[in-house]
Amino acid sequence: MAILFRTTKILEGQIDDFLDAVAQGALVFHMAVIDFLAGDRRNFTERLEKIDQLENRADELRRTIENQLYTQTLIPEHRGDVLGLLESTDSVINKMKETVNQFDVESPEIPPELHKSFADLAGQSVAATEALVSAIRAFFKDVKAVKDHLHKVYFYEKEADRTGDALKRAVFAQNTDLSKKIHLRYFVLHIQQVSDHAEAVADRLAIYTIKRTI
Repeated sequence: MAILFRTTKILEGQIDDFLDAVAQGALVFHMAVIDFLAGDRRNFTERLEKIDQLENRADELRRTIENQLYTQTLIPEHRGDVLGLLESTDSVINKMKETVNQFDVESPEIPPELHKSFADLAGQSVAATEALVSAIRAFFKDVKAVKDHLHKVYFYEKEADRTGDALKRAVFAQNTDLSKKIHLRYFVLHIQQVSDHAEAVADRLAIYTIKRTI
């Protein structure tokens, strides 16, 4: 982060820690979905607790970073962009935590033949998030490399859309009650929205990157 933050190593470390929390949250989210599909309640509960801890950690770091940016008048010309980037990125891990929590609360009955598609969808949303984290790191350290990661965010978001649409068709082709179909579609949308949030942050990051390079 030397290019943008020449004034404090502490702030560099805090932003790195924030991004680590988001990246780790994505991995835990993926494993939570897989554990749920496998019926592994013990591991699922551990993932639920872990993602809650990581989301809380990300929130605390975001607030600390925001406070430093204001009270120490750091990078005033980029402060608004950095704050917006942190807040929108925080929404990604918030969505992952919310989704895992909904699996815990509602415990949807997912037919075995749909397990792979649900796991694939979660994996694609996670891949979009991981690419986003790499793009944000590049924004602070090597702004010219941001585009190398942003195109991956968009790629995986489109893959998640494709998988999600196919999965919803498969859900409604099931020979079961309409209420169960709607319930399953709700969880498809929940998982899909993780990649949607990642794409929305990527759109903002693309604009911030242009501003930094002109």
